[in-house]
Amino acid sequence: MHKLLVLYPKPADPDHFRDYYVNNHLPLVSNWPGVLAWRYSFDVASRNGEAPYFAVFEADFDDADALAAMRASEYGQRAADDVVNYATGGVVVIDYPVQDGIG
Repeated sequence: MHKLLVLYPKPADPDHFRDYYVNNHLPLVSNWPGVLAWRYSFDVASRNGEAPYFAVFEADFDDADALAAMRASEYGQRAADDVVNYATGGVVVIDYPVQDGIG
Protein backbone atom coordinates (compact mmCIF):
# COMPACT_ATOMS: atom_id res chain seq x y z
CA MET A 1 0.00 0.00 0.00
CA HIS A 2 1.04 3.61 -0.60
CA LYS A 3 -0.18 6.50 1.53
CA LEU A 4 -0.74 10.17 0.74
CA LEU A 5 -0.58 12.40 3.83
CA VAL A 6 -1.55 16.09 3.80
CA LEU A 7 -0.89 18.28 6.84
CA TYR A 8 -2.46 21.72 7.11
CA PRO A 9 -1.02 24.40 9.41
CA LYS A 10 -3.57 26.74 11.00
CA PRO A 11 -5.33 28.86 8.35
CA ALA A 12 -6.18 32.56 8.64
CA ASP A 13 -9.92 31.71 8.83
CA PRO A 14 -10.55 28.28 10.40
CA ASP A 15 -14.33 28.46 9.83
CA HIS A 16 -13.88 29.16 6.12
CA PHE A 17 -11.36 26.32 5.88
CA ARG A 18 -13.74 23.79 7.47
CA ASP A 19 -16.73 24.85 5.38
CA TYR A 20 -14.87 25.03 2.08
CA TYR A 21 -12.95 21.83 2.69
CA VAL A 22 -16.04 19.75 3.44
CA ASN A 23 -18.37 21.28 0.86
CA ASN A 24 -15.99 21.97 -2.05
CA HIS A 25 -12.67 20.17 -1.72
CA LEU A 26 -13.66 16.74 -0.44
CA PRO A 27 -16.20 16.20 -3.25
CA LEU A 28 -13.22 16.35 -5.63
CA VAL A 29 -11.42 13.73 -3.56
CA SER A 30 -14.42 11.42 -3.68
CA ASN A 31 -13.90 11.20 -7.47
CA TRP A 32 -10.20 10.31 -7.38
CA PRO A 33 -9.41 7.24 -9.46
CA GLY A 34 -7.58 4.44 -7.68
CA VAL A 35 -8.10 5.67 -4.12
CA LEU A 36 -8.80 2.74 -1.78
CA ALA A 37 -9.84 4.79 1.26
CA TRP A 38 -9.49 8.33 2.57
CA ARG A 39 -10.04 10.11 5.88
CA TYR A 40 -9.55 13.51 7.46
CA SER A 41 -9.76 15.29 10.78
CA PHE A 42 -9.92 18.81 12.14
CA ASP A 43 -9.29 17.53 15.68
CA VAL A 44 -5.49 17.35 15.57
CA ALA A 45 -4.00 17.21 19.06
CA SER A 46 -0.51 17.31 20.49
CA ARG A 47 0.73 15.76 23.70
CA ASN A 48 2.80 18.86 24.46
CA GLY A 49 1.27 22.26 23.79
CA GLU A 50 -0.54 23.40 20.68
CA ALA A 51 -0.52 21.03 17.71
CA PRO A 52 1.54 22.26 14.75
CA TYR A 53 -1.28 21.32 12.37
CA PHE A 54 -4.91 22.36 12.14
CA ALA A 55 -6.11 19.49 9.94
CA VAL A 56 -4.87 16.24 8.47
CA PHE A 57 -5.89 14.18 5.44
CA GLU A 58 -4.73 10.73 4.39
CA ALA A 59 -5.52 8.51 1.43
CA ASP A 60 -4.54 4.94 0.59
CA PHE A 61 -3.53 3.63 -2.84
CA ASP A 62 -2.36 0.22 -4.04
CA ASP A 63 1.08 1.58 -4.94
CA ALA A 64 3.03 4.66 -6.01
CA ASP A 65 1.89 4.20 -9.62
CA ALA A 66 -1.78 4.41 -8.56
CA LEU A 67 -1.03 7.63 -6.66
CA ALA A 68 0.80 9.07 -9.69
CA ALA A 69 -2.16 8.19 -11.93
CA MET A 70 -4.54 9.93 -9.54
CA ARG A 71 -2.36 13.05 -9.48
CA ALA A 72 -2.32 13.12 -13.29
CA SER A 73 -6.10 12.70 -13.52
CA GLU A 74 -8.59 15.53 -13.97
CA TYR A 75 -9.82 15.24 -10.37
CA GLY A 76 -6.31 14.98 -8.98
CA GLN A 77 -5.28 18.15 -10.79
CA ARG A 78 -8.48 19.96 -9.78
CA ALA A 79 -7.91 19.04 -6.12
CA ALA A 80 -4.29 20.23 -6.24
CA ASP A 81 -5.33 23.52 -7.87
CA ASP A 82 -8.12 24.00 -5.30
CA VAL A 83 -5.84 24.07 -2.24
CA VAL A 84 -5.18 27.82 -2.55
CA ASN A 85 -8.91 28.46 -2.01
CA TYR A 86 -8.86 27.38 1.65
CA ALA A 87 -5.35 26.51 2.92
CA THR A 88 -4.10 30.02 3.72
CA GLY A 89 -1.72 28.59 6.33
CA GLY A 90 0.06 26.48 3.72
CA VAL A 91 0.16 22.74 3.21
CA VAL A 92 2.63 19.89 3.66
CA VAL A 93 2.13 16.96 1.25
CA ILE A 94 4.07 13.73 1.62
CA ASP A 95 3.65 10.20 0.37
CA TYR A 96 5.29 6.92 1.23
CA PRO A 97 5.00 3.16 0.92
CA VAL A 98 3.49 1.60 4.04
CA GLN A 99 5.45 -1.14 5.77
CA ASP A 100 3.51 -3.72 7.75
CA GLY A 101 4.44 -4.09 11.39
CA ILE A 102 5.23 -7.36 13.02
CA GLY A 103 2.91 -8.18 15.86
